[in-house]
Amino acid sequence: MIDPTSARVPSSRPPQATSHASTRYARGAAAASAHTPASAVVPPIRRPLAAVFRLLIALAALTGLVLDIAITPDLGRLFSYFTVQTNIAVAVFFAWSAYRAWSARPPISARISGGVLLFIAITGLVYHFVLTNDSSSFSMTGTPEHDTVRTVSTHLLHTVTPIGAALDWLLLTAPRSFRWRYAAQWLAYPFLYLPFALVRGALLAPGTEGRYPYPFLDVDLHGYAGIALNTLIFGSAFYALALILIAIDQVRPQPRRPENRISPSGIGPLK
Repeated sequence: MIDPTSARVPSSRPPQATSHASTRYARGAAAASAHTPASAVVPPIRRPLAAVFRLLIALAALTGLVLDIAITPDLGRLFSYFTVQTNIAVAVFFAWSAYRAWSARPPISARISGGVLLFIAITGLVYHFVLTNDSSSFSMTGTPEHDTVRTVSTHLLHTVTPIGAALDWLLLTAPRSFRWRYAAQWLAYPFLYLPFALVRGALLAPGTEGRYPYPFLDVDLHGYAGIALNTLIFGSAFYALALILIAIDQVRPQPRRPENRISPSGIGPLK
């Protein structure tokens, strides 16, 4: 006869619970495999070259800002310029990004990096194709300033930092990180800059030098209807530029990086 007390009683726990329990009480290599996060399997990689390049971009922006501050008596007017504000963002962003690359930390969010890239690209493109273009109706070349310090500052803030930011994006960042919805989100700052510039100008007395920072925002010249039209034109161009950056990001190749000499799994001989 079969002893009824020795019969196997079916377990009431579902298979998943049993699996979790067995993993919970695993020992040795099995336990290590079960509880090790993916981020710990692949060791973080320090990127000293990227860190140095980004630090140089931050220093270029900071140098241009310091030079401008040193030769500009009206700091309120200085900090009202889109160029100055975007280069402050560049200096902060690239200094922080350099630290993260040096210390093997994850990169800053693509939403933020793409926004900074767009803002400084707007700065460079508007300066070179609109403000210093003699054929442009918004040209500001009528009263050139032959000052060495200002010339150096101008090139740093309008040429060096935009090119540096573009090279960093193309050569040192992973592709396909921008999302199409970012294009509209990035335009929040340029459109918030508009009421800032207009309110500031309205609060200053007529005839004040630098009352409006840019000719296409000058209410005295164009009226509010003209400013609305300029906003539509420039806003559309900025949105198109954002879409172009995202499209390029979707198709550009993966930058080559130095290979890690240690096996990613940490097991086996050196490669």
